[in-house]
Amino acid sequence: MAKANVKGLNAIHPPYFEMISEALTTLNDRTGSSQQAIAKFIEDKYKKSLPPNFKKMLSVQLKKFVKSERLFKVKNSFKLSSTEKLKLVIKESQKKKITKPIKQDSAPKNKRLGQIKTPEVLKKADKNKKKPVVTGGGKLKRLSQVKTPEWVKKNKNLTPIKRKSSNPMNSSRPTKKAKK
Repeated sequence: MAKANVKGLNAIHPPYFEMISEALTTLNDRTGSSQQAIAKFIEDKYKKSLPPNFKKMLSVQLKKFVKSERLFKVKNSFKLSSTEKLKLVIKESQKKKITKPIKQDSAPKNKRLGQIKTPEVLKKADKNKKKPVVTGGGKLKRLSQVKTPEWVKKNKNLTPIKRKSSNPMNSSRPTKKAKK
């Protein structure tokens, strides 16, 4: 419990993952960002609020996030996983929605699914879809139960001709004589 209190009191900086993800998105390297580049970015931004053992803590946190698959490591660089990128995009879009002024009177109330109307675009898409047609009643027959078509019976030449086995005695090529 003592450690939890110490972390809560000293942590005036954002959580490590938030700082790391901000550094990775800002640096925007195609191959990912190195640990040194991430550390430099975070130091420049949160210089006063970081603990003295910040670089050690950063390396521990990076390893932890790689193990939990929130980040992935490519050679000596770190990149955000695709799920984390998606979460960041969703957070940013929600922040943009919050910053727009909303009137309290026109705030949407929770509705049941039955009360919500489906958009016209989705209704048209449902009408255009074709239902799959099942032939033969859906019951499959075994191969022995299926009757062979007449044209296959007449044309016996359709089956491939078997090759003669290659025996060295029957070969048309001359044989090599053994050297003495």
